[in-house]
Amino acid sequence: MKDLLFNSVYFGFVISLAAYYIGTLVRKKWNFPIFNPLLIAMLLVILVMVVFDIDYAYYEAGARYLSYLLTPATVCLAIPLYQQIELLKKNLVAILVSIFAGVVASAGSILLMSYLFGLSHGQYVTLLPKSITTAIGLSLADELGGISNITVAAIVITGIFGNIIGETICRVFAIKNPISQGLALGTASHAIGTARALQMGEIQGAMSSLSVAVAGLLTVLFASFFAMLL
Repeated sequence: MKDLLFNSVYFGFVISLAAYYIGTLVRKKWNFPIFNPLLIAMLLVILVMVVFDIDYAYYEAGARYLSYLLTPATVCLAIPLYQQIELLKKNLVAILVSIFAGVVASAGSILLMSYLFGLSHGQYVTLLPKSITTAIGLSLADELGGISNITVAAIVITGIFGNIIGETICRVFAIKNPISQGLALGTASHAIGTARALQMGEIQGAMSSLSVAVAGLLTVLFASFFAMLL
Protein backbone atom coordinates (compact mmCIF):
# COMPACT_ATOMS: atom_id res chain seq x y z
CA MET A 1 0.00 0.00 0.00
CA LYS A 2 2.83 2.36 0.92
CA ASP A 3 4.67 1.71 -2.35
CA LEU A 4 1.46 2.16 -4.33
CA LEU A 5 0.79 5.53 -2.68
CA PHE A 6 4.28 7.01 -2.83
CA ASN A 7 5.06 5.70 -6.31
CA SER A 8 1.92 7.27 -7.74
CA VAL A 9 2.50 10.00 -10.32
CA TYR A 10 0.01 12.12 -8.38
CA PHE A 11 1.81 11.88 -5.03
CA GLY A 12 3.99 14.99 -5.41
CA PHE A 13 1.11 17.00 -6.85
CA VAL A 14 -1.33 16.12 -4.07
CA ILE A 15 1.10 16.43 -1.17
CA SER A 16 2.21 19.87 -2.40
CA LEU A 17 -1.35 21.19 -2.60
CA ALA A 18 -2.29 19.65 0.75
CA ALA A 19 0.77 21.15 2.45
CA TYR A 20 0.07 24.58 0.99
CA TYR A 21 -3.58 24.38 2.07
CA ILE A 22 -2.46 23.62 5.63
CA GLY A 23 -0.11 26.60 5.38
CA THR A 24 -3.00 28.91 4.44
CA LEU A 25 -5.04 27.64 7.39
CA VAL A 26 -2.14 28.31 9.78
CA ARG A 27 -1.71 31.82 8.34
CA LYS A 28 -5.41 32.59 8.79
CA LYS A 29 -5.38 31.43 12.41
CA TRP A 30 -2.10 33.15 13.36
CA ASN A 31 -1.64 36.16 11.12
CA PHE A 32 2.11 36.62 11.59
CA PRO A 33 4.51 37.18 8.66
CA ILE A 34 6.63 34.19 9.70
CA PHE A 35 3.70 31.86 9.01
CA ASN A 36 4.11 32.12 5.27
CA PRO A 37 2.01 29.41 3.54
CA LEU A 38 4.77 28.56 1.07
CA LEU A 39 7.37 28.25 3.83
CA ILE A 40 5.05 26.02 5.86
CA ALA A 41 4.30 23.90 2.77
CA MET A 42 8.01 23.41 2.08
CA LEU A 43 8.69 22.32 5.66
CA LEU A 44 5.74 19.92 5.67
CA VAL A 45 6.75 18.30 2.37
CA ILE A 46 10.35 17.89 3.59
CA LEU A 47 9.06 16.39 6.85
CA VAL A 48 6.88 13.84 5.04
CA MET A 49 9.70 12.84 2.70
CA VAL A 50 12.19 12.43 5.57
CA VAL A 51 9.84 10.56 7.91
CA PHE A 52 8.67 8.11 5.24
CA ASP A 53 12.06 7.93 3.49
CA ILE A 54 10.65 8.94 0.10
CA ASP A 55 13.01 9.36 -2.81
CA TYR A 56 12.92 12.85 -4.32
CA ALA A 57 12.36 11.37 -7.79
CA TYR A 58 8.95 10.07 -6.70
CA TYR A 59 7.93 13.47 -5.40
CA GLU A 60 9.28 15.37 -8.41
CA ALA A 61 7.40 13.12 -10.86
CA GLY A 62 4.11 14.63 -9.72
CA ALA A 63 5.20 18.03 -8.40
CA ARG A 64 6.70 19.02 -11.76
CA TYR A 65 3.18 19.57 -13.12
CA LEU A 66 2.82 22.49 -10.73
CA SER A 67 5.95 24.01 -12.29
CA TYR A 68 4.12 24.28 -15.61
CA LEU A 69 1.91 26.93 -14.01
CA LEU A 70 4.82 29.25 -13.22
CA THR A 71 4.91 30.95 -16.61
CA PRO A 72 1.14 31.60 -16.99
CA ALA A 73 1.00 32.75 -13.34
CA THR A 74 3.76 35.27 -14.06
CA VAL A 75 1.94 36.50 -17.17
CA CYS A 76 -1.25 36.98 -15.12
CA LEU A 77 0.56 39.58 -13.04
CA ALA A 78 -0.06 41.94 -15.97
CA ILE A 79 -3.71 42.27 -14.91
CA PRO A 80 -3.22 44.48 -11.82
CA LEU A 81 -0.64 46.48 -13.79
CA TYR A 82 -3.18 47.18 -16.55
CA GLN A 83 -5.61 48.42 -13.93
CA GLN A 84 -3.05 51.02 -12.81
CA ILE A 85 -1.78 51.95 -16.27
CA GLU A 86 -2.39 55.71 -15.83
CA LEU A 87 -0.35 55.76 -12.64
CA LEU A 88 2.42 53.95 -14.49
CA LYS A 89 2.47 56.53 -17.27
CA LYS A 90 2.74 59.42 -14.81
CA ASN A 91 5.70 57.91 -12.98
CA LEU A 92 7.36 55.94 -15.79
CA VAL A 93 10.89 57.40 -15.55
CA ALA A 94 11.09 57.15 -11.76
CA ILE A 95 9.76 53.58 -11.86
CA LEU A 96 12.25 52.39 -14.48
CA VAL A 97 15.20 54.03 -12.69
CA SER A 98 14.11 52.44 -9.41
CA ILE A 99 13.88 48.96 -10.91
CA PHE A 100 17.26 49.36 -12.62
CA ALA A 101 18.82 50.43 -9.31
CA GLY A 102 17.30 47.39 -7.64
CA VAL A 103 18.68 45.01 -10.27
CA VAL A 104 22.18 46.52 -9.96
CA ALA A 105 21.99 46.35 -6.16
CA SER A 106 20.96 42.69 -6.27
CA ALA A 107 23.76 41.70 -8.65
CA GLY A 108 26.25 43.86 -6.78
CA SER A 109 25.42 42.24 -3.44
CA ILE A 110 25.90 38.76 -4.91
CA LEU A 111 29.22 39.84 -6.44
CA LEU A 112 30.43 41.31 -3.14
CA MET A 113 29.46 38.22 -1.13
CA SER A 114 31.04 35.95 -3.72
CA TYR A 115 34.34 37.80 -3.25
CA LEU A 116 34.03 37.79 0.53
CA PHE A 117 33.23 34.07 0.78
CA GLY A 118 35.54 32.96 -2.03
CA LEU A 119 32.83 31.50 -4.27
CA SER A 120 33.72 30.09 -7.66
CA HIS A 121 32.43 31.53 -10.92
CA GLY A 122 29.91 28.68 -11.18
CA GLN A 123 28.58 29.35 -7.70
CA TYR A 124 28.42 33.07 -8.40
CA VAL A 125 26.31 32.75 -11.55
CA THR A 126 24.13 30.18 -9.78
CA LEU A 127 23.10 32.83 -7.24
CA LEU A 128 22.98 35.74 -9.68
CA PRO A 129 19.28 35.27 -10.66
CA LYS A 130 18.11 35.02 -7.02
CA SER A 131 15.79 38.03 -7.23
CA ILE A 132 13.96 37.21 -10.47
CA THR A 133 11.07 34.85 -11.00
CA THR A 134 11.80 31.13 -11.30
CA ALA A 135 10.49 30.93 -14.86
CA ILE A 136 13.28 33.28 -16.00
CA GLY A 137 15.92 32.45 -13.41
CA LEU A 138 16.08 28.74 -14.29
CA SER A 139 16.83 29.39 -17.96
CA LEU A 140 19.32 32.11 -17.10
CA ALA A 141 21.22 29.91 -14.65
CA ASP A 142 21.51 27.14 -17.24
CA GLU A 143 22.72 29.60 -19.87
CA LEU A 144 25.39 31.04 -17.57
CA GLY A 145 26.61 27.61 -16.50
CA GLY A 146 25.14 27.67 -13.01
CA ILE A 147 23.50 24.90 -10.99
CA SER A 148 19.79 25.29 -11.69
CA ASN A 149 18.57 23.30 -8.67
CA ILE A 150 20.45 25.60 -6.30
CA THR A 151 19.20 28.61 -8.25
CA VAL A 152 15.62 27.52 -7.62
CA ALA A 153 16.33 27.19 -3.90
CA ALA A 154 17.94 30.66 -3.83
CA ILE A 155 14.99 32.19 -5.68
CA VAL A 156 12.42 30.60 -3.36
CA ILE A 157 14.33 31.58 -0.20
CA THR A 158 14.73 35.15 -1.46
CA GLY A 159 11.04 35.37 -2.29
CA ILE A 160 9.88 33.99 1.05
CA PHE A 161 12.29 36.23 2.95
CA GLY A 162 10.99 39.29 1.08
CA ASN A 163 7.39 38.19 1.61
CA ILE A 164 7.94 37.84 5.35
CA ILE A 165 9.96 40.99 6.13
CA GLY A 166 9.21 43.29 3.17
CA GLU A 167 6.38 45.20 4.79
CA THR A 168 8.31 45.47 8.06
CA ILE A 169 11.34 46.90 6.23
CA CYS A 170 9.11 49.52 4.61
CA ARG A 171 7.73 50.42 8.02
CA VAL A 172 11.15 50.61 9.68
CA PHE A 173 12.53 52.93 6.98
CA ALA A 174 9.29 54.94 6.77
CA ILE A 175 8.63 53.99 3.13
CA LYS A 176 4.97 54.98 2.90
CA ASN A 177 4.52 55.62 -0.81
CA PRO A 178 2.60 52.64 -2.27
CA ILE A 179 4.53 52.86 -5.56
CA SER A 180 7.86 52.62 -3.74
CA GLN A 181 6.64 49.74 -1.60
CA GLY A 182 5.48 47.76 -4.63
CA LEU A 183 8.65 48.40 -6.61
CA ALA A 184 10.83 47.31 -3.70
CA LEU A 185 8.94 44.06 -3.11
CA GLY A 186 8.75 43.08 -6.78
CA THR A 187 12.35 43.92 -7.63
CA ALA A 188 13.84 42.26 -4.56
CA SER A 189 11.60 39.22 -4.13
CA HIS A 190 9.83 38.60 -7.48
CA ALA A 191 6.43 36.85 -7.61
CA ILE A 192 6.40 35.68 -3.99
CA GLY A 193 7.02 39.25 -2.85
CA THR A 194 4.31 40.38 -5.25
CA ALA A 195 1.83 38.11 -3.48
CA ARG A 196 2.48 40.15 -0.35
CA ALA A 197 2.32 43.43 -2.27
CA LEU A 198 -1.13 42.50 -3.58
CA GLN A 199 -2.28 42.05 0.01
CA MET A 200 -0.94 45.49 0.90
CA GLY A 201 -2.94 47.24 -1.82
CA GLU A 202 -3.81 47.50 -5.52
CA ILE A 203 -1.10 50.04 -6.31
CA GLN A 204 1.58 48.03 -4.50
CA GLY A 205 0.48 44.90 -6.35
CA ALA A 206 0.51 46.60 -9.75
CA MET A 207 3.96 48.15 -9.26
CA SER A 208 5.35 44.89 -7.91
CA SER A 209 3.95 43.02 -10.93
CA LEU A 210 5.72 45.47 -13.24
CA SER A 211 8.95 45.07 -11.29
CA VAL A 212 8.91 41.28 -11.69
CA ALA A 213 8.79 41.56 -15.48
CA VAL A 214 11.19 44.48 -15.93
CA ALA A 215 13.71 43.25 -13.34
CA GLY A 216 13.74 39.84 -15.02
CA LEU A 217 14.29 41.42 -18.43
CA LEU A 218 17.07 43.71 -17.21
CA THR A 219 18.81 40.85 -15.41
CA VAL A 220 18.75 38.77 -18.58
CA LEU A 221 20.04 41.67 -20.68
CA PHE A 222 22.95 42.43 -18.34
CA ALA A 223 23.61 38.86 -17.18
CA SER A 224 26.62 38.40 -19.43
CA PHE A 225 28.20 41.58 -18.10
CA PHE A 226 27.55 40.63 -14.48
CA ALA A 227 28.90 37.13 -15.11
CA MET A 228 32.24 38.52 -16.36
CA LEU A 229 32.88 40.37 -13.10
CA LEU A 230 34.04 37.21 -11.30
